[in-house]
Amino acid sequence: MSDTTFDYIVIGAGTAGSLMANRLSADKRMRVLLIEAGRKDDYHWIHIPVGYLYCIGNPRTDWLYSTEPDAGLNGRTLRYPRGKTLGGSSSINGMIYMRGQSRDYDQWADLTGDDAWRWSNVLPAFKKHEDYYLGADELHGAGGEWRVEKQRLRWDILDAFAEAAVQAGVPRSTDFNRGSNEGVGYFQVNQKDGWRWNTAKAFLRPTCYGRPNFELWTGAQVSRLIFDSHADGSHRCTGVQVWDGHEMVIAHATRETILCAGSIGSPQILQLSGVGPADLLRQHGIDVVRDAPGVGANLQDHLQIRAVYKVKDAPTLNVLASSLYGKAKIGLEYVLRRTGPMSMAPSQLGAFTRSSPAYEWPNLEYHVQPLSLDAFGEPLHSFPAFTASVCNLNPTSRGTVRIKSPRFEDAPAIAPNYLSTDEDRKVAADSLRVTRRIASQPALARYSPEEWKPGPQYQSDEELARLAGDIATTIFHPVGTTKMGADNDPMAVLDARMRVRGIDGLRVVDAGAMPTITSGNTNSPTLMMAEKAAAWVREATAERV
Repeated sequence: MSDTTFDYIVIGAGTAGSLMANRLSADKRMRVLLIEAGRKDDYHWIHIPVGYLYCIGNPRTDWLYSTEPDAGLNGRTLRYPRGKTLGGSSSINGMIYMRGQSRDYDQWADLTGDDAWRWSNVLPAFKKHEDYYLGADELHGAGGEWRVEKQRLRWDILDAFAEAAVQAGVPRSTDFNRGSNEGVGYFQVNQKDGWRWNTAKAFLRPTCYGRPNFELWTGAQVSRLIFDSHADGSHRCTGVQVWDGHEMVIAHATRETILCAGSIGSPQILQLSGVGPADLLRQHGIDVVRDAPGVGANLQDHLQIRAVYKVKDAPTLNVLASSLYGKAKIGLEYVLRRTGPMSMAPSQLGAFTRSSPAYEWPNLEYHVQPLSLDAFGEPLHSFPAFTASVCNLNPTSRGTVRIKSPRFEDAPAIAPNYLSTDEDRKVAADSLRVTRRIASQPALARYSPEEWKPGPQYQSDEELARLAGDIATTIFHPVGTTKMGADNDPMAVLDARMRVRGIDGLRVVDAGAMPTITSGNTNSPTLMMAEKAAAWVREATAERV
C-alpha cells in the first residue's frame, strides 16, 4: 500500500467488481485498485459445489447478516448470506446461470429512459463473457470467461417431478436463457468440470494477477468514501478510506471510484459517507453530503416457500447420505469422476410457470431438490423426501437497508418487508396451490408423495399466506437498493449509466442498481450490468485521454 493513487478504484471483488477490474486493467495506461473486505478464495469448500453448505454461515466466507424481525414472516428473522471473499456471492451461491426474461430489461429501459437496457441491447453483453458448453449461437456466446455447463447428475424423483409439471400444463425446457424462461428442466450452472466457477477464477486469475497496472487489497474494508466539495454545491468522489486490519489508509482515484459492494454493502458505504436519507444520516451524526432518499430503499428479494413432500421407494439425498457408507460412496464418486451429489448445485431442477391464468408471463420460479431439511446448515431429515421451493418472481413488497450506527464495522438493518402487499400474499397462497397440483399428477403417484410441510389441512388464502410466512426463506437475491432511474424519479440514486446523481466520479455497479428484480436468479444479470458499465467507463476514459 505504498503507492495509493490510482486511476480507478473498484470496491468489492465480487461478481461485478471482478469483471470491472478485469476490463478496466486491460488498458495498460490505467492503474486499477481492487479492494476486497474478505480473504482470498483459497478455502477448499468454495470450489466443491456442495461446499455452499459450509460457506453460508461461515465467517470465513459470509458477512453473516440477518434481517430485522419481519411482520410478513410472522416476526421471524432470517439469515441473509452475502459472500465475503474473492468472487463475493459467486463463491457461495447456487451457481445457477439465469438471465431472467426479456421483458425485465425492456422494463428497465422504460424506467430509466435508456434503450441501452432493452433485451436486444443487453444480450450482446451477456454473450461477450459467456462460454456456453454447446457453443455459440444467436443467443449464446462461447470463448468468454464465464463458463456455463449442464449439471453432472440426474435424479429419478426430479425426473418424475418434471413429468408431473408437464402433466400440470408446464412445457418442457432445455434452456431457460433465451428470453422466455417458461418451462421445466434442469438448471444450467456456472461450473467447470465439476468445480464451482466463481468470478475470481473467471476474471481475476490469471489475467489480472499478471498485469503490472493491477493491484488487489484483501482483508481491507472501506469505511467511507472521500469527497471534494465545491463552493457551487457540487461534489466529486476522489477516493476511499480503508481499514486494512491495522490502520486507516487513504487511496485516491483520479478518474472514477466504482462501488461494487452489493445490495447491502453499497448503500451502507454511501450512507456512512454522507450520501443517503438526510434524517437517517443526521440521526447518526453523519454530515450530509447529498440528501438521497433512495439510498437503501427499494429493496427487493425473492422469497421462497419451501414445500416438503415425503415419498416412498425413491432414492433421495436424505437416504443416500444417512450412513457412513453412503457418504463415502458419494465422496468417492466425486473424487473419481467429479459427478454425483458433491457436484450438486443447491437446486437442480427448475420450473417457471404462472400462479394464475391472470398473468401474461411466468411469475413463479421453482427450485426442486431431492432432499429436505429445516434450513440450510441443518441436518437432512431422516425420511426420504423432496423439496419444491417456489418464489414470486416479481414481488411488489419493498424493503430497506439502513445503517444502525456511524461505525463501518456494524452491520446495517436489513428489513425486506416480505409479503407486505395484498398481491404478494395472494401469489404466495396461489403458488402453494400450484405446487399441490403438480404433486397430485400421475407421474409422481408411484412415489406416494405426502405433503409434510406446510400440510394439506391449510386451504384458505389467509391460512396459506400465514403458513408461507412461517416456512418461507430468502433465496438470496437482494437487489434495488441504489436503483437506476429517469431524471424525474426522486428515488433514483443512479442515472441510466449507473453514475451516482449529484456526485461526480462515482458509480454503483452491482445488483443494487436494478430498478426492478429480474425474473430469476440474479448473479449473471449482475455480470451483464458490469460488462455494460465497464464499456461506458472505458468510453469516458477514451474521450478524456
